[in-house]
Amino acid sequence: MKRDVEFLFEVGAMRFIPRQWHRFHMFNVQSLTEHHYRVIWLALLIAAREKKGDIEKIMKMALVHDVAESRTGDVDYLARQYVTRNEDMAIQDILEDTSLEQEFIDIIQEYEKRESIESKIVKDADNIDVDLDLAEQALIGHEIRSEWQEMRDHVGKTKLYTKSAKLLQAEIRSANPHDWHTKSPRNRRASGDWKK
Repeated sequence: MKRDVEFLFEVGAMRFIPRQWHRFHMFNVQSLTEHHYRVIWLALLIAAREKKGDIEKIMKMALVHDVAESRTGDVDYLARQYVTRNEDMAIQDILEDTSLEQEFIDIIQEYEKRESIESKIVKDADNIDVDLDLAEQALIGHEIRSEWQEMRDHVGKTKLYTKSAKLLQAEIRSANPHDWHTKSPRNRRASGDWKK
């Protein structure tokens, strides 16, 4: 029980670990916890559209896919050229002697192999979250989305496994992150107290 409680505090502390985008002058970036949360939802959407995969396994895999970064940090594309991370050791140490240890070690190993449909769906979700982040950053004035367009096109063509992820990426490209509320039939102007 002691290790389970320690694990809960550690995963709670992931909310204080920012994704490393912030060092590229993008200050309103997700925390590691926020990234996991959206990856879970993305994976569920992709699985529903694909009509494939064990949903429970997909959710567990999405929950654990970057948990090692609790110990290693989120190392960005530039820093990866200079540092060596030991994510295997990190995940082993994080889960050691917890009630989840063996199940989640097996799940993360399956994820890293990218052979199962569940691992491919979760990796697609992990990749697509970058496109959502770039769209949100563009909304607040960061130009990196347009600068990275060619690279994101490459990811779409060569790194995404599912048709649904490719369609999501294309839709995100033209989406406005505010549409979910400004175009809602229940927004303030359409049905609220500003309605004429």
